[in-house]
Amino acid sequence: MTDGQGGTGAFAAKVFGVDIGGSGIKGAPVDLGRGELAEERRKVLTPHPATPDAVLDGVVEVVRHFDWSGLPVGVTFPGVVRNGVTLTAANVDKGWIGTDLASRLGGRLGCPVTVLNDADAAGVAEVAFGAARGVKGTVIVLTLGTGIGSAVFTDGQLVPNTELGHLELDGHEAEKRASTKVKEDEDLSWSHWARRVRKYLQHLEMLFSPELFVLGGGVSRKAHKFLPLIEGVRAEIVPARLQNNAGIVGAAMAAAAAAGDAG
Repeated sequence: MTDGQGGTGAFAAKVFGVDIGGSGIKGAPVDLGRGELAEERRKVLTPHPATPDAVLDGVVEVVRHFDWSGLPVGVTFPGVVRNGVTLTAANVDKGWIGTDLASRLGGRLGCPVTVLNDADAAGVAEVAFGAARGVKGTVIVLTLGTGIGSAVFTDGQLVPNTELGHLELDGHEAEKRASTKVKEDEDLSWSHWARRVRKYLQHLEMLFSPELFVLGGGVSRKAHKFLPLIEGVRAEIVPARLQNNAGIVGAAMAAAAAAGDAG
């Protein structure tokens, strides 16, 4: 069983993680002994509009692709989550606000479901198995995608649901200036986008004085194209080691931890 920081046990080889994103829903069984996917992940496109019923259909499709039944499932959500209930919906349908995702999905899958914020899940995985493992002090993990998710840790302990992508930057929400989606929508060059990311990181550094920034999301695979362009930030900046699988791994960790608490 995990302890939330990388410990493993009975469920280590048999925990399922699903990452709900603004563009895709992806999942796979996870080997928590190694912090890796146990099988090639399954991905379906996030429906538009991303209503609860439509997204739940996608999650069920991903899970059933693996004939998964009865065992715990961890699920991420791109918004604030408390006790399995989704409380915000910045990049999905507003019908998600107040939805008991854990209960609804658990009823459809017939198994225990644990839900947490998507960036928190990615951060937990990076702290346990990835680029932030063993780092003391304050660490900020950012997922750059449809929006900007954030996970803040102090000496490895998570402060949940920080949602720092919604901080103001140049008169706009930061994720409306520096997300990967904005780069694509505005056809920004790597250097132009890197300047926006730098300004955002400098703002976070002023507020939190972190030791380390970990940049995740799908764009982390192309870190060599933009990280060298980000200057003027005191903290170390590194790409997520688990890249775009971090959310799946973190979701599985949360499910295993919840199963341990229940036991």
